[in-house]
Amino acid sequence: MTRASGEQRRRSIRLRGYDYTRPGAYFVTICTRNSEYLFGDIVDGEMVLNEAGWIARRGWQDIPVHFPHVELDEWVIMPNHLHGIVTIRVDPARRGTACRAPTAERFGKAATGSIPTIIRSFKSAITKRMNELWNTPGAKVWQRNYWEHVVRGERELHRVREYIINNPTKWESDRLHGPPSESSSEYAEEEWMV
Repeated sequence: MTRASGEQRRRSIRLRGYDYTRPGAYFVTICTRNSEYLFGDIVDGEMVLNEAGWIARRGWQDIPVHFPHVELDEWVIMPNHLHGIVTIRVDPARRGTACRAPTAERFGKAATGSIPTIIRSFKSAITKRMNELWNTPGAKVWQRNYWEHVVRGERELHRVREYIINNPTKWESDRLHGPPSESSSEYAEEEWMV
């Protein structure tokens, strides 16, 4: 579908009406713009980070510093994407209050401490640091959106962890492996997910 301005319409990745500040585990995949290999290479089934990869790694590990209600579970940085499990332990908007209205996205703005806010903050910080490194002010690092999946139960959490841990060893068959292109940067639900 095309808009009058020539831009393609993007469908929302979020579950309609879901409160993304709710405690729980979220599996996210964040891809580089046009699936460009920015973060390093897979060598003998292991990810070897370059300088940009180390920037992304430090930024991902710093998420709980900026969002204390969040814990990081398994995660991996790949040459052109990052997979990670982000766990919200306490709803930051409801902390210290007995009753409060749900704080899902309102009027297109992400709620404080929500998954969209966390990911947007991470992407922004890494883009800034990488543009400083490369002296490329305003250059885009990430695809416009990201992919997320609400993890439903311990069994699924275990499968997501295994997928993340084994991602570097299965790089050759990864759907994001291949020459960079605009169309290859989209990610979708895996068959093994519930």
